[in-house]
Amino acid sequence: MNCRDVEARIGAYLDRELAAAEAADVAAHLQGCTACGALLDRHRALGAAVREAFPPLRAPDVLRMRVRDAVRAAAPRAGADRPAWWRPLTVAAAVVLVVAGTWRIASDRAAATVVSEEVLAAHVRSLMPGHLTDVASTDQHTVKPWFDGRVDFSPPVTDEAAAGFPLLGGRLDYVAGQTAAALVYGRRLHRINLFVWPERGGAEGSAHDERNGYFLEHWTSGGMSYWAVSDLNRAELQSFVRLLQAAGTPAPGR
Repeated sequence: MNCRDVEARIGAYLDRELAAAEAADVAAHLQGCTACGALLDRHRALGAAVREAFPPLRAPDVLRMRVRDAVRAAAPRAGADRPAWWRPLTVAAAVVLVVAGTWRIASDRAAATVVSEEVLAAHVRSLMPGHLTDVASTDQHTVKPWFDGRVDFSPPVTDEAAAGFPLLGGRLDYVAGQTAAALVYGRRLHRINLFVWPERGGAEGSAHDERNGYFLEHWTSGGMSYWAVSDLNRAELQSFVRLLQAAGTPAPGR
């Protein structure tokens, strides 16, 4: 073998994927070639660095339990009158279904995490000087018409000043790959962003989150997605959400 042949096979050689005769030829070349020996050392160092930085992933306990239960449940269904090859196929199919279901749940959770991170980033970005509102007004009849022609939906705008959550204005924002209406409310020195955008095909429900000292309340209803975020304490933020519900804005539990 020449150096080019060895270079093309060095990864497979390290992973012990070569046939015995081919591996022997590579080993013989490495013994007599300083350049290829150095290449082998670099590959080994890279592999060690990768293993140290990214240790092998361990399946979550819930997945291990589901796979175990699926195997046990599938075994009795492989009757004695069926051919011997049927049993491992049944078990394998059950395992695939369990893993696929668990992967989908994990993927959905990961997607929700990404959106909550974008919502929080948009909230923090709005607190920079000059970024809080595009239309500054405590009058809901001024803020709501401002969105006409700027978004293709009608965000609910209410003023909760009597309850201690005055409307401060609104702006356009960009969250989760789409334009969102951001309504801004106050609570003493705190600011609350209420992000609204259409949720096409999404199931109705609600969720809570806490990130870096900020609280987030999320719900979907009536084909719309709502995210309220603030450094206000969770109890008061939830009170704000209930006010929206009482004012006719779809909210958790409605």
